Amino acid sequence: MTTRRMILAAAAALAVVGPAQAQTYEMVAGALGGGWYTMATGLSQILQENVPGLTIRVVPGGGLGNPTRVQNGVSQIGFGLDFLVSSAIKGEEPYRAPHDKISHIGVGWSPTEHHMLRRTDEGPADMKAILTMRGLRIGTPQSTSSDTLTLIHILKHLGSSFDKIRADGGRVVQGSYTDIANAFMDGQVDYLYVALARPAAMVNEIVRGRRPATLVAFPQDIRDHLSRTYGFSQGVIPAGTYPAPMQTGEVPVTTMDTVLVVPTAMPEDVVYRMIKAVIANRARLKDIHPSMAAFDPAVACKYPGAPLHPGARRAYAEAGCTP
Repeated sequence: MTTRRMILAAAAALAVVGPAQAQTYEMVAGALGGGWYTMATGLSQILQENVPGLTIRVVPGGGLGNPTRVQNGVSQIGFGLDFLVSSAIKGEEPYRAPHDKISHIGVGWSPTEHHMLRRTDEGPADMKAILTMRGLRIGTPQSTSSDTLTLIHILKHLGSSFDKIRADGGRVVQGSYTDIANAFMDGQVDYLYVALARPAAMVNEIVRGRRPATLVAFPQDIRDHLSRTYGFSQGVIPAGTYPAPMQTGEVPVTTMDTVLVVPTAMPEDVVYRMIKAVIANRARLKDIHPSMAAFDPAVACKYPGAPLHPGARRAYAEAGCTP
């Protein structure tokens, strides 16, 4: 082969390889205005800057539906919750079949606290009394969100439901975090239930608003029920996370943690380079959202609820993490 023909052949090969390396992935996060959406946007920027040829499109979603979107090939990277991803893998409630096409690429991205907010001018202060009162007006995200699924679990434990609330003259308003925050500040609802990593932007927005609100403590028996029955964790919102009157001391709450899932069929080298990029830029995570400072590569692989993707396994092993 002449030198000219060799050069032309090499150029043709590069033309084929170049576009093949370009990848566009959809990353499904949480509701617009929520912590997950902010985290996904910042994380996608780190990945696109450090993995050549990678383009990521962030879309809103919810903790309940995200594993199924990845299982069905609709999204390629999904934010999930430890207790829901584990249920999805096994095909347990609320899922109808085992999710056998997904793997995880790390846990501990953002420990998430459940927040319940109440009006301060009147009405009960105890969670049980609030959720079983006649005429309850409460805001919560879309039905596919982990927030709302957890609220449904609590209501069931207390012998109530959304249907019962409405039948007793109450109201349930669902929408984005921005929507329900506005509903509270406008007086359309008197209580809010959300699961957001602290400090939650939505909660701080209400702090600055015209209608005073305060956090509601989770009773121990409700926290124990959620832990035993559904696999939730327990924790606190530390004193000083939010200013008074939103918070005047430590608030015991139900908690959960964030897991990222991808299709098991995603190329190993792509996942390896993604995780390597995150580890190399770990110091930037806290600037995306304060809760992401908790991410630790040395323990990120230690999630038993789903298989660890081989590409992530290789990257974490280099960082000292063995499942």
